Amino acid sequence: MDPVPARAGRRRPRGAPRSGRVRVSSTGTSAPPVLSAAMRARLIESRLTPNTISLTGFMGNVAAAVLVFERLFFLAGIAFILGSVMDTLDGRYSRMSGKGTPFGAFLDSTLDRVEEGIVLTAVGAYFASRHNEIAAAAVVLAVLGSLMVSYTRARAEALGVECKVGLATRPVRVVILSAGLLFAKGAGLGNFELLAAAVYALAALTILTTVQRILHVRRALAAASLQL
Repeated sequence: MDPVPARAGRRRPRGAPRSGRVRVSSTGTSAPPVLSAAMRARLIESRLTPNTISLTGFMGNVAAAVLVFERLFFLAGIAFILGSVMDTLDGRYSRMSGKGTPFGAFLDSTLDRVEEGIVLTAVGAYFASRHNEIAAAAVVLAVLGSLMVSYTRARAEALGVECKVGLATRPVRVVILSAGLLFAKGAGLGNFELLAAAVYALAALTILTTVQRILHVRRALAAASLQL
Protein backbone atom coordinates (compact mmCIF):
# COMPACT_ATOMS: atom_id res chain seq x y z
CA MET A 1 0.00 0.00 0.00
CA ASP A 2 1.33 3.41 -0.95
CA PRO A 3 1.91 5.85 1.92
CA VAL A 4 -0.72 8.51 2.37
CA PRO A 5 0.66 11.89 1.32
CA ALA A 6 0.83 14.60 3.92
CA ARG A 7 -1.89 17.21 3.76
CA ALA A 8 -1.01 20.60 2.40
CA GLY A 9 -0.21 23.12 5.05
CA ARG A 10 0.27 20.43 7.71
CA ARG A 11 3.93 19.66 7.10
CA ARG A 12 5.80 19.13 10.38
CA PRO A 13 8.64 21.61 10.83
CA ARG A 14 12.09 20.13 11.17
CA GLY A 15 12.90 19.34 14.81
CA ALA A 16 9.26 19.65 15.98
CA PRO A 17 7.81 16.79 18.06
CA ARG A 18 5.63 14.26 16.25
CA SER A 19 1.83 14.28 16.64
CA GLY A 20 1.95 17.56 18.52
CA ARG A 21 3.35 15.90 21.64
CA VAL A 22 5.59 17.86 23.97
CA ARG A 23 8.19 16.23 26.14
CA VAL A 24 7.67 16.90 29.79
CA SER A 25 10.37 16.94 32.42
CA SER A 26 10.18 15.08 35.72
CA THR A 27 8.92 18.25 37.38
CA GLY A 28 5.84 18.29 35.15
CA THR A 29 6.87 21.33 33.05
CA SER A 30 7.74 21.21 29.39
CA ALA A 31 11.48 21.48 28.93
CA PRO A 32 13.68 20.79 25.92
CA PRO A 33 15.86 17.74 26.56
CA VAL A 34 18.78 19.59 25.01
CA LEU A 35 18.62 22.20 27.81
CA SER A 36 18.80 19.64 30.61
CA ALA A 37 21.62 17.87 28.80
CA ALA A 38 23.49 21.17 28.51
CA MET A 39 22.98 21.94 32.19
CA ARG A 40 24.21 18.48 33.11
CA ALA A 41 27.29 18.95 30.92
CA ARG A 42 28.10 22.28 32.57
CA LEU A 43 27.77 20.74 36.04
CA ILE A 44 30.06 17.88 35.10
CA GLU A 45 32.64 20.25 33.63
CA SER A 46 32.60 22.57 36.65
CA ARG A 47 35.07 22.14 39.50
CA LEU A 48 32.33 22.06 42.12
CA THR A 49 32.05 18.65 43.76
CA PRO A 50 29.49 17.21 46.20
CA ASN A 51 32.25 16.85 48.79
CA THR A 52 32.91 20.59 48.58
CA ILE A 53 29.25 21.27 49.34
CA SER A 54 29.33 18.79 52.24
CA LEU A 55 32.41 20.43 53.74
CA THR A 56 30.86 23.89 53.30
CA GLY A 57 27.82 22.74 55.25
CA PHE A 58 30.13 21.35 57.93
CA MET A 59 31.91 24.69 58.26
CA GLY A 60 28.55 26.43 58.54
CA ASN A 61 27.61 24.23 61.48
CA VAL A 62 31.00 24.78 63.11
CA ALA A 63 30.38 28.52 62.78
CA ALA A 64 26.96 28.03 64.39
CA ALA A 65 28.55 26.24 67.34
CA VAL A 66 31.10 29.03 67.80
CA LEU A 67 28.33 31.63 67.69
CA VAL A 68 26.41 29.71 70.37
CA PHE A 69 29.50 29.84 72.58
CA GLU A 70 29.56 33.61 71.99
CA ARG A 71 25.84 33.84 72.93
CA LEU A 72 25.00 35.16 69.45
CA PHE A 73 22.00 32.90 69.10
CA PHE A 74 20.27 34.62 66.19
CA LEU A 75 23.41 34.48 64.05
CA ALA A 76 23.95 30.92 65.21
CA GLY A 77 20.47 30.02 64.00
CA ILE A 78 21.14 31.57 60.60
CA ALA A 79 24.47 29.74 60.27
CA PHE A 80 22.85 26.48 61.33
CA ILE A 81 20.07 26.87 58.76
CA LEU A 82 22.52 27.68 55.97
CA GLY A 83 24.76 24.76 56.91
CA SER A 84 21.79 22.41 57.02
CA VAL A 85 20.58 23.63 53.61
CA MET A 86 24.00 22.80 52.18
CA ASP A 87 23.64 19.31 53.66
CA THR A 88 20.48 18.77 51.64
CA LEU A 89 21.98 20.18 48.44
CA ASP A 90 25.04 17.95 48.28
CA GLY A 91 23.03 14.79 47.67
CA ARG A 92 20.86 16.42 45.02
CA TYR A 93 23.88 17.91 43.29
CA SER A 94 25.60 14.54 43.41
CA ARG A 95 22.71 12.88 41.56
CA MET A 96 22.23 15.77 39.14
CA SER A 97 25.88 16.11 38.13
CA GLY A 98 26.78 12.44 38.23
CA LYS A 99 29.80 13.22 40.42
CA GLY A 100 28.68 11.12 43.35
CA THR A 101 31.06 8.51 44.74
CA PRO A 102 30.68 5.88 47.48
CA PHE A 103 33.14 7.82 49.62
CA GLY A 104 31.17 11.01 49.05
CA ALA A 105 28.01 9.33 50.33
CA PHE A 106 29.94 8.05 53.34
CA LEU A 107 31.42 11.49 54.02
CA ASP A 108 28.01 13.15 53.74
CA SER A 109 26.40 10.75 56.22
CA THR A 110 29.30 11.07 58.64
CA LEU A 111 29.36 14.85 58.57
CA ASP A 112 25.59 14.98 59.10
CA ARG A 113 26.02 13.18 62.43
CA VAL A 114 29.02 15.27 63.48
CA GLU A 115 27.39 18.59 62.60
CA GLU A 116 24.30 18.00 64.69
CA GLY A 117 26.44 16.87 67.60
CA ILE A 118 28.71 19.91 67.40
CA VAL A 119 25.87 22.42 67.59
CA LEU A 120 24.07 20.54 70.37
CA THR A 121 27.32 20.27 72.33
CA ALA A 122 27.65 24.05 72.22
CA VAL A 123 24.04 24.37 73.38
CA GLY A 124 24.73 21.93 76.22
CA ALA A 125 27.78 23.92 77.30
CA TYR A 126 25.63 27.06 77.34
CA PHE A 127 23.07 25.47 79.66
CA ALA A 128 25.82 24.05 81.86
CA SER A 129 27.35 27.52 82.24
CA ARG A 130 23.95 28.76 83.44
CA HIS A 131 23.71 25.83 85.89
CA ASN A 132 20.63 24.51 84.12
CA GLU A 133 21.34 20.84 84.74
CA ILE A 134 17.99 19.62 83.43
CA ALA A 135 18.41 21.31 80.06
CA ALA A 136 22.04 20.15 79.84
CA ALA A 137 20.94 16.57 80.50
CA ALA A 138 18.23 16.94 77.85
CA VAL A 139 20.92 17.96 75.35
CA VAL A 140 22.80 14.73 76.08
CA LEU A 141 19.61 12.74 75.49
CA ALA A 142 18.94 14.69 72.29
CA VAL A 143 22.43 13.90 70.95
CA LEU A 144 22.07 10.23 71.84
CA GLY A 145 18.56 10.09 70.41
CA SER A 146 19.61 11.76 67.15
CA LEU A 147 22.42 9.26 66.69
CA MET A 148 20.08 6.36 67.41
CA VAL A 149 17.48 7.63 64.93
CA SER A 150 20.11 7.55 62.20
CA TYR A 151 21.65 4.28 63.35
CA THR A 152 18.37 2.37 63.52
CA ARG A 153 17.54 3.36 59.96
CA ALA A 154 20.99 2.42 58.66
CA ARG A 155 20.96 -0.91 60.48
CA ALA A 156 17.42 -1.69 59.34
CA GLU A 157 18.28 -0.99 55.72
CA ALA A 158 21.29 -3.28 56.06
CA LEU A 159 18.80 -6.00 57.03
CA GLY A 160 16.64 -5.18 54.02
CA VAL A 161 13.94 -3.28 55.93
CA GLU A 162 12.90 0.23 54.91
CA CYS A 163 12.79 2.32 58.07
CA LYS A 164 11.57 5.91 57.71
CA VAL A 165 8.92 5.87 60.43
CA GLY A 166 8.85 8.35 63.29
CA LEU A 167 8.58 12.10 63.72
CA ALA A 168 12.16 13.09 64.47
CA THR A 169 13.61 12.90 60.98
CA ARG A 170 16.60 15.07 60.11
CA PRO A 171 14.54 17.94 58.59
CA VAL A 172 12.24 18.03 61.62
CA ARG A 173 15.20 18.15 64.00
CA VAL A 174 16.73 21.00 61.99
CA VAL A 175 13.49 23.00 62.17
CA ILE A 176 13.14 22.49 65.93
CA LEU A 177 16.72 23.44 66.75
CA SER A 178 16.65 26.39 64.33
CA ALA A 179 13.53 27.75 66.01
CA GLY A 180 15.15 27.31 69.41
CA LEU A 181 18.23 29.27 68.36
CA LEU A 182 16.37 32.04 66.54
CA PHE A 183 14.00 32.56 69.46
CA ALA A 184 16.44 32.01 72.29
CA LYS A 185 16.57 34.59 75.05
CA GLY A 186 18.64 37.51 73.83
CA ALA A 187 18.52 36.41 70.19
CA GLY A 188 16.75 39.61 69.18
CA LEU A 189 13.41 38.18 68.02
CA GLY A 190 11.46 39.14 71.08
CA ASN A 191 12.11 38.21 74.68
CA PHE A 192 11.55 34.48 74.20
CA GLU A 193 13.28 31.49 75.72
CA LEU A 194 12.55 28.68 73.30
CA LEU A 195 15.99 27.08 73.27
CA ALA A 196 15.33 24.93 76.32
CA ALA A 197 11.91 23.95 74.99
CA ALA A 198 13.49 22.99 71.67
CA VAL A 199 16.02 20.79 73.45
CA TYR A 200 13.30 19.08 75.48
CA ALA A 201 11.31 18.45 72.30
CA LEU A 202 14.36 17.02 70.54
CA ALA A 203 15.13 14.69 73.43
CA ALA A 204 11.56 13.40 73.64
CA LEU A 205 10.96 13.04 69.91
CA THR A 206 14.27 11.35 69.11
CA ILE A 207 13.78 8.78 71.86
CA LEU A 208 10.20 8.18 70.72
CA THR A 209 11.31 7.79 67.11
CA THR A 210 14.03 5.33 68.12
CA VAL A 211 11.47 3.18 69.92
CA GLN A 212 9.09 3.42 66.94
CA ARG A 213 11.79 2.26 64.55
CA ILE A 214 12.82 -0.64 66.79
CA LEU A 215 9.22 -1.85 66.91
CA HIS A 216 8.80 -1.29 63.17
CA VAL A 217 11.86 -3.39 62.33
CA ARG A 218 10.75 -6.10 64.75
CA ARG A 219 7.36 -6.35 63.06
CA ALA A 220 8.87 -6.27 59.57
CA LEU A 221 11.38 -9.03 60.32
CA ALA A 222 8.72 -11.14 62.02
CA ALA A 223 6.44 -10.79 59.00
CA ALA A 224 9.30 -11.69 56.66
CA SER A 225 10.11 -14.83 58.67
CA LEU A 226 6.48 -15.99 58.47
CA GLN A 227 6.58 -15.73 54.67
CA LEU A 228 9.56 -18.07 54.41
